[in-house]
Amino acid sequence: MNVAFAAGGTGGHINPALAIADKLKDVFPETNILFIGSPDGLESKLVKKAGYDFAPVKMAGIQRKLTPHNIKLNVQAVHYYLSAGKRIRKIFDSFHPDLVIGTGGYVTGTVLKTAVKCGIKTALHESNSLPGVSTKMLASKADLVMLGTKDAKKHLDKCKKCVVTGNPLRNNIPIEEKSEARKRLGLPDCLTILSAGGSQGASRINEAVVQLLKYEQEKGNINHIHGYGKHGKDTFMKSLEENGINADDPHFIIKEYIDNMYTCMCAADLIITRAGAMTLTEITAIGRASVLVPYPYAAENHQYYNALTLQNANAGRIIDDDKLTGAELIDTVTKLTDDPELLSLMSKNAAKLATNDSAGIILREITDLMELR
Repeated sequence: MNVAFAAGGTGGHINPALAIADKLKDVFPETNILFIGSPDGLESKLVKKAGYDFAPVKMAGIQRKLTPHNIKLNVQAVHYYLSAGKRIRKIFDSFHPDLVIGTGGYVTGTVLKTAVKCGIKTALHESNSLPGVSTKMLASKADLVMLGTKDAKKHLDKCKKCVVTGNPLRNNIPIEEKSEARKRLGLPDCLTILSAGGSQGASRINEAVVQLLKYEQEKGNINHIHGYGKHGKDTFMKSLEENGINADDPHFIIKEYIDNMYTCMCAADLIITRAGAMTLTEITAIGRASVLVPYPYAAENHQYYNALTLQNANAGRIIDDDKLTGAELIDTVTKLTDDPELLSLMSKNAAKLATNDSAGIILREITDLMELR
């Protein structure tokens, strides 16, 4: 069987595609896999690193904020779109896909639309609680639509077949007991908070966390792990010093990039983060309460809807980015950490949202679609 994947733009679109590809190859080793994406996009780097074949097609997303520069980019994007169909057809003629799977990003819309016209079977996977433009556009045409959350179904009108599968992770999360994870990190066995804004960092989260760290240091006996990211490199540590915070406190782990995130998540009682779909998938897989600060410039504000899924299940609390201050974060965190029963309940509710073996569920849906049983 030949399977082509269309995924691009962000890790939240690309990593689920890689997880599905990994599962396909594991169960059906003879499967030939090809990824289609932009040569300038993150997909090119991640797919090649994973060892899969990659077919480049020049594509670009439409910029929503209209500035002279963005209008120029949009004209270029339209040009790419008009010529992409011909290039994709050539790829199909050479690869002969039996199935084309799209997992989001501007790449998905063009590739799956062409596949439908060519009479090739198609499947979509949507990781966010608010489906993206490509999923909404193609849901009624694709042979199979797979969703990361039940909430996503509310936003889709018509589907040939729509199934909630959860979001697949490439690697199983090694679940550790909190005390063991803390021991491995060299932290005392007490209340632990993890915060991060992603590898690039988030200035609003960094600024608020400085004040939270100051509060925690004064209160004592609270562990805090924080990743300030690339954009906080020149400012975060300086801000700690200006606020009289001892970065070498044995209760604190403060670094630019957290490279042992799963261990840190297992050690935490509460996680403060953005609300990307795959981050929330990891939080629910481990089962942790969270304070979520959705990235306000995400397409169609989809991170807010991701966070809302957890908040509505009493598994998380949302603080809007424009309302995030040190005082607001301290107030939200203390209301949770001062109530161990609530924190425990939220963690259990988060675990209930997890879908075990999402990749396996997706594979079963694909085998049914392709009549491989």
